[in-house]
Amino acid sequence: MVCLPVHESLNMLLYATVITLIERHPSETMVNSEFFEESREQSRVKSRIVAKYFSAWAQVIVSASKGRQNRIAYMDLFAGPGKYKDDTPSTPVLVLQHAIKNARLRRMLVTVFNDKIPEFAQSLKDVISSIPGIETLKFPPQVKNLEVGQKIVDAFEETRLIPTLLFVDPWGYKGLSVALIVSVLRNWGCDCIFFFNYNRVNAGLNNEFVREHMDDLFGEQRAQTIRQKLAGLEPEEREALIIEELSLALNEMGIAYVLPFTFKTEQGNRTSHHLIFASKHFKGYEIMKEIMAKESSEQDQGIASFGYYPATKKHQLLFEFLRPLSDLEELLFASFRGESLPMREIYMRHNVGKPFVKAAMGRGPCTKIGSSRSATNAARAAFVSSSSSGAESGKRPRGANWKAKPTTNSRRAPKAL
Repeated sequence: MVCLPVHESLNMLLYATVITLIERHPSETMVNSEFFEESREQSRVKSRIVAKYFSAWAQVIVSASKGRQNRIAYMDLFAGPGKYKDDTPSTPVLVLQHAIKNARLRRMLVTVFNDKIPEFAQSLKDVISSIPGIETLKFPPQVKNLEVGQKIVDAFEETRLIPTLLFVDPWGYKGLSVALIVSVLRNWGCDCIFFFNYNRVNAGLNNEFVREHMDDLFGEQRAQTIRQKLAGLEPEEREALIIEELSLALNEMGIAYVLPFTFKTEQGNRTSHHLIFASKHFKGYEIMKEIMAKESSEQDQGIASFGYYPATKKHQLLFEFLRPLSDLEELLFASFRGESLPMREIYMRHNVGKPFVKAAMGRGPCTKIGSSRSATNAARAAFVSSSSSGAESGKRPRGANWKAKPTTNSRRAPKAL
């Protein structure tokens, strides 16, 4: 994210500084290219979280500024090519599409996208130019091909920035630093979402070849403290320590609200990376927490995991056993809409592979799943989440109708669905 100066041009803020391009490492280019080969569900979740927060953030900032600001900004420093090989749009496109639909954002939004890989930068330019309505934006999106480093941090520190949402999504860790985040968030209305590649950071902390990058990320003194504390820790303890130290580093610089969203490996047994939100304001934290909760792949008795675990999506048996009771109405409606079946048959056909157990089945000979979701209450009452004590104690399970009203069009009054 780059918050733009109120009185200077965007180019002067970001690019008239002495920032030089570096020769990219061939293997790094290859890895980044492979990342955009297909739109994995993890990438879609990440993009949705960022796009949803941008929409909410922009609305809050525009309302709060009350005419004091005539511009807000979105900056993505590692923007990528704009789409995946399957043509799924990536985050920059989602943000621009939202702005095009909003009259105020069309007048106020300044966007800056950067990627140090020339092919990605050119691809992003082409993708942006093809977005319907892109010409309606007062400030044309700018796409740059620069290395992110200390010089851009220095530029931010020397400039008063307009409200900006910064997105930092490096493939590894180079370019990401506490100093970069703080240099932007010191300004009013600025928030940051950043990708934290836990796997590579965890490995890099004790690797002398990347020691400088780790020192840049955490700060030299804190990085050394982390190395000492990591000695002898189990993997889960290492992860907790690293995330905690990163949060503390931000807290100590006045950034009070830090919220991580965890992504697991495709095997689902260890963390691959985190998407971390940072803000100085509770309102932003509150909004992002709601967004991340809804994007979580797991819930425990209605409590979100604040994480996306591919195993729960890739392996359907595991995923279905994590479905909460609140999903049951939708599942029944989708599976049996329009059918008239004995309640027991519905139960027998539907409960396999799902976390629901028999609760209080109706006595009617058949039950019809109606044409609206609101009509599934009785069938839903035949099940109860295995996480609830209601099935065993006879207590009414939360969110379920223990008794269903009879229909008026059946002699034996089966339960109405």
